[in-house]
Amino acid sequence: MKSQRNISEFILLGLSYDKNIQIFCFVLFLLCYVSLLVGNLVILVSILNSYLFHQPMYYFLSHLASLDIFYTSSVAPKLISDLLLGTKSISYDNCMLQVFTMHFFGSIEIFILTAMALDRYVAICKPLHYMIIMNRTRCNFLVLVAWIGGVVHSFAQLFMIIVLPFCGPNEIDHYFCDISPLLKIACTDTHVTGIIVLVNSGIVALVTFVLLFGSYVIILLSLRNHSAEGRSKALSTCGSHITLVVLFFVPAIFIYLRPPTTFPEDKVFALFYTIIAPMFNPLIYTLRNAEMKNTMRKVWCQGYYQTKHTIN
Repeated sequence: MKSQRNISEFILLGLSYDKNIQIFCFVLFLLCYVSLLVGNLVILVSILNSYLFHQPMYYFLSHLASLDIFYTSSVAPKLISDLLLGTKSISYDNCMLQVFTMHFFGSIEIFILTAMALDRYVAICKPLHYMIIMNRTRCNFLVLVAWIGGVVHSFAQLFMIIVLPFCGPNEIDHYFCDISPLLKIACTDTHVTGIIVLVNSGIVALVTFVLLFGSYVIILLSLRNHSAEGRSKALSTCGSHITLVVLFFVPAIFIYLRPPTTFPEDKVFALFYTIIAPMFNPLIYTLRNAEMKNTMRKVWCQGYYQTKHTIN
């Protein structure tokens, strides 16, 4: 189905008109993006080249690291280039592609985070049955469900936008193409579409957040029966997950769990779940995780000495 439109591109208004702020944001987000790529690639390579890949928690973490790279890469390079060059136009087709990829990888990440919470719940609350419940077949099934859920969600979002007519103006008050800013400039009544978006994105994000929060409450309550060492280790792991969940979900819920209106603050909140949370993933999952740090040290130091030995 093709929408009725007489525009071929959109203009992204970006974060600010001030040149000095644009230069500051360019340097900041370039550093953030490079840190995100390096950090998540280090985690991914470390897990894939160690015994950790066979553990459910790190198996899900390897998927999360790859998703963070794809998810942020659908937004950050365009944002950085716009800040540097000052050209903020985006073609209609690329705008629709950005809507799809953002919701595709973002929704898969939500489902993977849910699978990681389930893994921690089983590991702490049912430790004797952990390897039976979280076997590789079940882990693969959870990952498959996450990808299927991402496909269903993102195609639904894309279809709702593609069928809308756009006849001007073509200025989007954001730094990437998203549902609410596009609904605002569509030349038709988008009230029903806005409600569908609220249900499809906002309610899903809220329900997932409540389930995740509830699972961690149960986990924390069950820690009373563990030893001091066990409580410390579990709290360290769960603390990492809770930090990431808050950084990712709270801003997303603020933006999507409301009627399709836009506020200047939306762009700031969107930075948390598009760039900041994915950037902090490597820090959150490594600095407080001795097992991950030891594995990274072995993988990268061994690789360094092997390379040095080969050169010599």
